[in-house]
Amino acid sequence: MEKINGKLVTFTGIIILVLLVAVFGFIFWEPAPEYIQGEAEAAEVRISGKVPGRIERFMFNEGDQVQQGDTVAILDSPEVLAKYSQAEAAEAAARALNQKADKGARSEQIVMAYQTWQKAKAAAEVAGKTYDRVKKLYENGVVPAQRRDEAEANYKAMMATEQAAKAQYEMAKNGTQEEDKQAATAQLNRARGAVAEVEAYVKETYLVSPISGEVSERYPKVGELVGTGSPVMDVLDLSDMWVSFNVREEQLKDFKMGDTFKAVIPALEHREVELKVTYLKDMGSYAAWRATKTTGQYDVKTFRVKAKPVERVDGLRPGMSILKKIKD
Repeated sequence: MEKINGKLVTFTGIIILVLLVAVFGFIFWEPAPEYIQGEAEAAEVRISGKVPGRIERFMFNEGDQVQQGDTVAILDSPEVLAKYSQAEAAEAAARALNQKADKGARSEQIVMAYQTWQKAKAAAEVAGKTYDRVKKLYENGVVPAQRRDEAEANYKAMMATEQAAKAQYEMAKNGTQEEDKQAATAQLNRARGAVAEVEAYVKETYLVSPISGEVSERYPKVGELVGTGSPVMDVLDLSDMWVSFNVREEQLKDFKMGDTFKAVIPALEHREVELKVTYLKDMGSYAAWRATKTTGQYDVKTFRVKAKPVERVDGLRPGMSILKKIKD
């Protein structure tokens, strides 16, 4: 009987202890806080070239810091260099033709044209004198009309030859026509434009970083062939960072455009940072949070929220988690 009473007392004590624990737990227990998890992101630039070629050399490795304007990689493109040589040769030929047009006829050509004119002039003078003599003889009845007509025709032919030789001399002395000079100048400008175009392609074999930042990834290996527009390297701008959250619309009361809020970074010993909302947009129907019941419920959409740190956070890297506590 005593054993039964002892067990009853023990059982009663256990029940009372459990009840006390339950009461204290109900009074002092607080539910675990609910967090929304975001991810740090940074502006990223993908570097690529306009011309195909093989990677000849990388100037920076992954993790290196680069400055805006630094050459980060060099491409080997023999085809571009060959086109550059062709364009230079075409420009040299066009320049020579343009100089020839500007200079006009050579001095030897001018002298030759002058001598030809003088020869034709002398022949015309002789033909004129011969015609005068034959004409007088005809008037005196010594020679027939046929002889006079032949002398006259020869004189006129010599006069025409003399005029043609004089025109050739004047043309040589005056130089190239203005239209020919303009055509030669236009041809030279066209050749220069072709050279400038190929020079631009040659410059594209030296890939330059458009921003200052950190090399995050290199895609091809040295010696590999890359095509036009193929990515070669990524550069992160760690000075332009933000945090992205995917938030259900019933929780948007904690995220309003321009508002600031507190969040913690687990990777940085739960450092607390202040963020400012800069972007708020729904993610579309494909990202909707669907209700499980039809009565009294609705489809809850998900919104993309971006927030930027109010102050620079040392050590913050893309991919780090950011936790935002949801208000009760």
